[in-house]
Amino acid sequence: MFVLELTYTAPVERVDELLQDHVVWLDAQYAAGVFIASGRKNPRDGGVILAVGDDRAGIERIVSQDPFSVQGVCAYRITEFIATKTSDELAPYRQQLPA
Repeated sequence: MFVLELTYTAPVERVDELLQDHVVWLDAQYAAGVFIASGRKNPRDGGVILAVGDDRAGIERIVSQDPFSVQGVCAYRITEFIATKTSDELAPYRQQLPA
């Protein structure tokens, strides 16, 4: 599982110009089963996405296709973690620690 933290590197007005394209990209990742939660940070200086994937390289490829990345209005920080405990609703995403 991955936490994707976006930090805006451009004025929010420029981010807003690309927002609809970013939402289309988000929707495609939700439909593909990669993203399970996302939203703006408060204060609004970026966002956070919770993602599932087999490997970091695959997540990095997805992130590189975000219109925010393509247009250079945000920087991503990708943190991988092992979700050993979840709510019942997220049980399909529970992981075991490596032996």
